[in-house]
Amino acid sequence: MSETVSSTVIRAPRVVGLPDDGTGPGWVQIRDGRIAGAGRGAPPRPADVALDGLLAPGLVDAQINGAFAVDFAEAGTAEVRRTAELMLSTGVTTMVPTFITSPVEELVAQVWRYDQARVASNATGHATRLLHAHVEGPFLSPRRRGAHREEYLIDPTPEALAPLLAMADKISYVTLAPERDGAVQAIVDLIASGIRVSIGHSDADDTAVRAAADAGASMVTHLYNAQRPLHHRDPGVVGAALTDPRLTLGLISDGYHVEPTAIRLAFSAAPKRVMLVTDAVAALGMPPGISVLGGQEIVVAPGRPPLRSDGTIAGADVPLDACLGHALAAGVDLVDVVRAATRTPADALGCSDRGRLEPGTLADLVLLGEDDLRAKATWLGGELVWTADDAREEMAL
Repeated sequence: MSETVSSTVIRAPRVVGLPDDGTGPGWVQIRDGRIAGAGRGAPPRPADVALDGLLAPGLVDAQINGAFAVDFAEAGTAEVRRTAELMLSTGVTTMVPTFITSPVEELVAQVWRYDQARVASNATGHATRLLHAHVEGPFLSPRRRGAHREEYLIDPTPEALAPLLAMADKISYVTLAPERDGAVQAIVDLIASGIRVSIGHSDADDTAVRAAADAGASMVTHLYNAQRPLHHRDPGVVGAALTDPRLTLGLISDGYHVEPTAIRLAFSAAPKRVMLVTDAVAALGMPPGISVLGGQEIVVAPGRPPLRSDGTIAGADVPLDACLGHALAAGVDLVDVVRAATRTPADALGCSDRGRLEPGTLADLVLLGEDDLRAKATWLGGELVWTADDAREEMAL
């Protein structure tokens, strides 16, 4: 079979995600669902697809509780699948559903149910790729619990940890507070079982955070939010996170959780270590009203993030492509913004086969608007699987 038939060449006036970290014109060649080549200048042959916009690797959301009226903690197979299909409209081609604090036996049941849905959805394609679960709690600080229910927060004792270790092949990472009794040993045990560890909902001091990193913790869950803040005589979780190169930092740039100056500080202090996450709840993609997070009722009103009845912020309802726009508007460089939603989270999750435009990686792509970085088209394995109405006539397909 000739190369013309066996591969597809896509070109765009701006391509981000190539090894040169540039933003100029470029091309991507796709064969058998993977990237066969990518670069600047002239493509190896005339392009099959000419785009108008910014072409980037598909977005990776490493923390999402739900979307489109579905809370993953309560979702069945059909609901998980439908949500994964709809997430393509936000440019997300890989995501990690999150399960927040509940009694351990309930968390185990939720993760088991989700994993069955994950396998079924991934097997049929044409939906955002689902990774193993993120378990956020119950080993968190009551002082920094955020929307988590205090009555369920516990220490990571061997007995409490054992059920999670027994299902290690179904969990991507666990968020815990390293100051809790037994946390350092729990980190060691989780890492040994193949589960990554993120520091979050924590009142730890600088020393405790670095001890957690020494034990193998590699991420920080939603930097600045629900954690001990930076003080010049008490660096806390934020100070340690910004200065420890071993840690990848989740950041919610939804226009509410983190102010622009703090966003710029994170990207400046921790270059290539910030990963944008949505922390979205079932309210994402839905009109204002009543929603749910981990079985708790939350209220979504125009111009505000989702809130519990006591006024506590409970996740977010802004999609990842819009978070890119907020980070860009805060003054972060375009290449750094795109990397924070593609390569950085992919690397943090151990997915070296995505998040970049390099030969051999999955041909998961997103076309973003030049001005607002909102998704206009999404590809999975080189196949166009979603197109915005206003982009259909612009694309030479």
